[in-house]
Amino acid sequence: MVQQQALDRTFAALADETRRGILIRLGDGPATISELAQPTGMTLTGIRKHVDVLVDAGLVATEKVGRTRRCRLGTERLDDAMAWIGFYQRLWERRLDGLDAYFTLRAGTGRRPGDESGPQRTGNADADTTDTDTTKGTES
Repeated sequence: MVQQQALDRTFAALADETRRGILIRLGDGPATISELAQPTGMTLTGIRKHVDVLVDAGLVATEKVGRTRRCRLGTERLDDAMAWIGFYQRLWERRLDGLDAYFTLRAGTGRRPGDESGPQRTGNADADTTDTDTTKGTES
């Protein structure tokens, strides 16, 4: 349950475009709140609230240096999210590979997927004929 809550916080933090932009910027190196706010045009308070969400999710670490707050990436939670995504990526790849194999097998038999009945019979149930083109052999 604890891991699920951490993942929920991580994905909720990543859901916001501004917070993803902050993470991208911090990928270039540490920055102060002021440096993070400059390109966005947001107030320091607004950026600080976004940084607080990222800190709560474990994606960013902050440190007070004099009168400024320095931010840097904290990758632990991102690693947890990547592991979760990787698990489901492998799961879906296996499922889709199985689906691909199914359709490839069905294409080799000449049947449409879901068509288990084989050729359709017509006429007398005792007759051993299959549905054929009735125009063959007739003259116009």
